[in-house]
Amino acid sequence: MGALGRRAAEQGVSAGRAVRLYLSAARRVWRQFPHLDRSDDSEAVRAAADAVLQVVDTAVATLAEGYAVARRELVRREESLRRELVDDLLRGDSDLGGLVERAEPFGLDLARVHQVALAAPGRRLPDTEAAISALERAVFDRLGDRDVLVATKEGLLVVIAPADPVATDRGRGPAGNLGTLMHGELDRLVRGRPWQVAVGRPHPGVYGIARSYEEAREALTTARRLHSETSVIDAHDLLIYRVLLRDQPAMVDLVRAVLTPLAQARGGAEPLLDTLNEYFACGEVSTEAARRLHVSVRTVTYRLARVRALSGYDPADARDRFTLHAAVLGARALDWPRKPLPA
Repeated sequence: MGALGRRAAEQGVSAGRAVRLYLSAARRVWRQFPHLDRSDDSEAVRAAADAVLQVVDTAVATLAEGYAVARRELVRREESLRRELVDDLLRGDSDLGGLVERAEPFGLDLARVHQVALAAPGRRLPDTEAAISALERAVFDRLGDRDVLVATKEGLLVVIAPADPVATDRGRGPAGNLGTLMHGELDRLVRGRPWQVAVGRPHPGVYGIARSYEEAREALTTARRLHSETSVIDAHDLLIYRVLLRDQPAMVDLVRAVLTPLAQARGGAEPLLDTLNEYFACGEVSTEAARRLHVSVRTVTYRLARVRALSGYDPADARDRFTLHAAVLGARALDWPRKPLPA
């Protein structure tokens, strides 16, 4: 009976259906017992029924045990295959034909446009199963279970999901939706908070998945370098940092030449950098920058004047503003002035 249970599991027959089939066969066998339907000896009938029920009970237990063992093996095998598939997809250097064939059982159409999102827990997760189950429920409910894979890699939760190739809102529509969906579901879990989700841009094809993954991973790393507490990070918003970080010596030279003179200010360079950062972020509106910094407009005006006097660059001048803004972004990426500039 154990072998029958294993075979049922391997053939995709549900446990309930397998048990019902066996009980149906047992009823047919009972009807074929000789003389029981005409017997006047109730004790004989009762004894026969008791013997049959005992055999059926043992057989069903053995059937269920064989089924459960086979299901566990199938789940482990599927989990292993899924993990290997995800690793190869994110690496992007495997055989294309083989990837397409292996992805088909998981409902993944590699010809579509996909994006990759990574979720990083604030604290180490002792067990990722609850987080994976929560993500699968939320993502499958919103996007369906086809063209979606949820897995883990290097301590991060990974979601590969389809994306609309025509993105709106500067390319942030699909990314923002997926990231917000994931963060909202994960934030309900007791363990792992605070979560940070990074979403790569949508790209077509097999290698597009690997590219989106690299963007999401780089966005997560950059956000950590910037000490950003943003819950959902869109790789599209950090493209400028990818440009700056690719040539670190040039970025260091820019920060040193433009911003290190600000260290001469009373209180150091940091208040002036914070003012520049908020001033540029709000579209060079002094009143809004003052509100964000919780200072007076007069203080913002004074600090901008100090920047002009110490650095020689005027935040109100279009050409100088571009140089100052790039230098401020570089300083954030280098964590200056909290850390010394690299030699």
